[in-house]
Amino acid sequence: MQNFKRVFLIVLDSVGIGEAPDAKAFGDEGADTLGHIAERMNGLNMPNMAKLGLSNIREIKGIEKATSPMAHFTKMQEASNGKDTMTGHWEIMGLHIQQPFRTFPDGFPDELIKELETKTGRKIIANKPASGTAIIEELGKEHMDTGSLIVYTSADSVLQVAAHEEVVPLDELYSICETARELTKDEKYMVGRVIARPFIGEPGNFERTPNRHDYALKPFGRTVMNDLKDDGFDVVALGKISDIYDGEGITEAIRTADNNDGMTKFIESMSKDFTGLNFLNLVDFDAKYGHRRDPEGYGQALEAFDARLPQVMDKLNEDDLLIITADHGNDPIHHGTDHTREYVPLLIHHPGMESGKELPIRETFADIGATVADNFNIKLPEHGKSFLNKIK
Repeated sequence: MQNFKRVFLIVLDSVGIGEAPDAKAFGDEGADTLGHIAERMNGLNMPNMAKLGLSNIREIKGIEKATSPMAHFTKMQEASNGKDTMTGHWEIMGLHIQQPFRTFPDGFPDELIKELETKTGRKIIANKPASGTAIIEELGKEHMDTGSLIVYTSADSVLQVAAHEEVVPLDELYSICETARELTKDEKYMVGRVIARPFIGEPGNFERTPNRHDYALKPFGRTVMNDLKDDGFDVVALGKISDIYDGEGITEAIRTADNNDGMTKFIESMSKDFTGLNFLNLVDFDAKYGHRRDPEGYGQALEAFDARLPQVMDKLNEDDLLIITADHGNDPIHHGTDHTREYVPLLIHHPGMESGKELPIRETFADIGATVADNFNIKLPEHGKSFLNKIK
């Protein structure tokens, strides 16, 4: 069989499948995103993921184990020192991150806040971990009255700047975030992303707008995507993939509003003739349900994703490859609001296969990047081992 012309990679953001061997070192003993959600839901209704072999990796309540799975299946362990979105995604594309991004559970240091105030000419309020919607309800009126910037963080390595579009014009907000990005990109602060969070409305009725913009660090080295692009292949990025890699190695970026919109645009993009990688991140699992510790909402989102899978399967050509995985865990039953150090599922399907088989547990997410590189006969990444010959 010849190599695949198109590789479709879907990352279900934060959909872990049980604690990793080193979970204790991250404070995540007992974490089990899929398992705990399924228990809380009294079983997940995901018949299409069941057919692929999700419960063959390990049994998930409500999801039948397939007698003849439609995908090769296993789970992957993260090798990098971290459990955040950027670390997981960068590792998927062949990197190994040794120094984790910093988080700021008590807010940002006074030195950074004062420097940001000096450079932007605006005072800063909040400076604490918070939900984005809650913080603008709490401080939106004060912001409108004073013009002060609402700066906050979360369990992730992020610095977020919220501002009303009629108080701080978008161009100024973006410039402020670019300044914050410059101040926080070195080892002193090591912030993964700076995010502009514009909103509109009146006190008691604020609404965040679609004009969010992320300013990520560039990957700490060249990824498989860089080599794909440089060798003339297409790299189509959907959702926040372009932000995660700061545009590196991407030939086309497609914004999405939510999981459903992401799936719609992903399915539409499958009609295009291209040669290379189509890479989708579905962030709602993490942002809307994992961090907010909402297992029921998380479960419903998983079932909604599953319901759209037949549309994906129908669009696959004989020389297409579909890979479904995740980037870390975010167990909504676990303590706190942080990500959880877990194995992630790995399902690999192509229309020409007769029946899937179990693959060895992968020791790094970078095995995906190595496989993509192997498929397109480009330079193999330093990290990861290709499983291409196991799935063709």
